[in-house]
Amino acid sequence: MEKAAIEIDAFLEAVVRDHTIALDNGAPNDDLLYNLLKFQKQDASSAFSIDKDSIKGVILNMFFDGTDTTSSVLEWTMAALIKHPDIMRKLQNEVRDVGRGRLTITGDDVEKMHYLKAVVKESMRIYTPLPLLVAREAMQDVKVMGYDIKAGTQVLINAWAVATDLAVWDNPEEFSPERFLNNPIDYKGLHFDFIPFGAGRRGCPGIQYAMAINELALANLVHIFDFALPDGKRLEDLDMTSETGMTLHKKSPLLAIATPRL
Repeated sequence: MEKAAIEIDAFLEAVVRDHTIALDNGAPNDDLLYNLLKFQKQDASSAFSIDKDSIKGVILNMFFDGTDTTSSVLEWTMAALIKHPDIMRKLQNEVRDVGRGRLTITGDDVEKMHYLKAVVKESMRIYTPLPLLVAREAMQDVKVMGYDIKAGTQVLINAWAVATDLAVWDNPEEFSPERFLNNPIDYKGLHFDFIPFGAGRRGCPGIQYAMAINELALANLVHIFDFALPDGKRLEDLDMTSETGMTLHKKSPLLAIATPRL
């Protein structure tokens, strides 16, 4: 662990150093790191200044938070699709119709795939990638809906419980992407029935990044491959048990046979 931490820190140091040199030479690119470095230069004496370790922490979060939750969403979605072959066929029909005659699906193609987007939303509803959103701390005594919350109290929001609440969702344990078709509910924090990325000023800043990766990866997988369970296993044998942790992972990894069709 110590060796890995040293190597990661050295990598982040090199990335920050290269960006700092480019910025000093007047040749920056408009990416997150350059903007953080510009903010650091402009506001060094401000109460909201940011140091190099904080910048490295932000970049590290972009790498690890994005990859961990994205891989989790993709695995759960593929498992749900394999377990529901009728939904898989419907999704493949849409994706393959849009991508007809081409090997890969593009981001522009994904924007035409309404059922694909519904599938990803439904997967994130049932298998919420971060069931308990990042903890917040009350900065002062406050009363919320009749409850007294003291300053310093850690507050957690159970996003999974919200997304599977019987008072809000019909048959909440059923995997049904159709519930999101012709439905304004989205994941951007404007509808509090569905908040996989949180909401408000403290919502996840990487929503678009994460969803673009999830949707594009899923579209290409179902476009290029057909999937089946190995060793003659039945659909009911597919274990959908989750493992406890900050991120919702399958207890047993998804094992499937991918057969190229192109």
